[in-house]
Amino acid sequence: MTPTLPSLPVASPMVTLCRVIAAYASTPGDFGTSIGDLGVYRRNEPAPPITCIVEPSIVLVVQGAKEMVIGGDVHPYDTTRFLVTSLNIPANSAVTMASEAAPCLGLVFKLDLRTLAELIAQDGRLPISSQPVHGSAGVGALSPKLLESFTRLIELLEEPDAIPVLWPLIQREIHYRLLLSDQAPLLRHIASVGSKGHRIAKAIDWMKLNYAAPLRVDELANQVQMGLSTFHHHFRQLTAMSPLQYQKWLRLNEAKRLMLNEHLDAATAAFKVGYESPSQFSREYGRQFGTPPKRDITELRQGAERSEASARSLP
Repeated sequence: MTPTLPSLPVASPMVTLCRVIAAYASTPGDFGTSIGDLGVYRRNEPAPPITCIVEPSIVLVVQGAKEMVIGGDVHPYDTTRFLVTSLNIPANSAVTMASEAAPCLGLVFKLDLRTLAELIAQDGRLPISSQPVHGSAGVGALSPKLLESFTRLIELLEEPDAIPVLWPLIQREIHYRLLLSDQAPLLRHIASVGSKGHRIAKAIDWMKLNYAAPLRVDELANQVQMGLSTFHHHFRQLTAMSPLQYQKWLRLNEAKRLMLNEHLDAATAAFKVGYESPSQFSREYGRQFGTPPKRDITELRQGAERSEASARSLP
């Protein structure tokens, strides 16, 4: 007779996610992982909205709560709801619940629109919804199966030799689970080849590569095979800004990166991203970030130095 072995307690998926993420993000910040499309983060206190650019991705909170503001829409999410974004869009991200004892922990998983398109084309059993799509971000209910998929993904960090074999399978499963979620209409709108959302995504990809070049909106609309008025309408619907505003946002953020990381002065950075007038650049930079370029970069560097000093002083 086979003896009955005592059952061992099994940690819940959320407990496992918290444990692994806390180990990889032991201090506040954003951290890459050995899985290229996966990042983790930690915040030890609530934080007001900060401007960021959001790639097509899903963001999970495994402890605490956050919110994303895109245009005039507020998207709150926590341990029961995930945030999904389908385009590269400007946004403001805030931490609404966090503390030293219970930090806000989570992960960011980049979406692959080609994988979504393949799944849509290959599996005719995936549900199709007539629900209208009015933006490029949404908050969905975190199903147990989707949560389990992310738990297996996170656990791969503790088994690095298995990543090359198992990562592609789990990545595909996560995309499949998302196409079964209540945010499937948003993802279909962007990933389905030929859809207006897919064409806007192609236009945005072009703008990201050519942000320093003069923008001819009519030529870009023609390039993605859309009428000018239709292009304007859907671009604003999905990004909450016009194409010219989006280009300006790309230029200003790239200039900020050049000044902060490559130590360029404001005038050099302005010319490099396509501005012809440093004074116009300074005015628009101040309107975007709330302070002139030189002062902003100085304050950011001083803040980084204080954070590093504080981290070094920890036991």
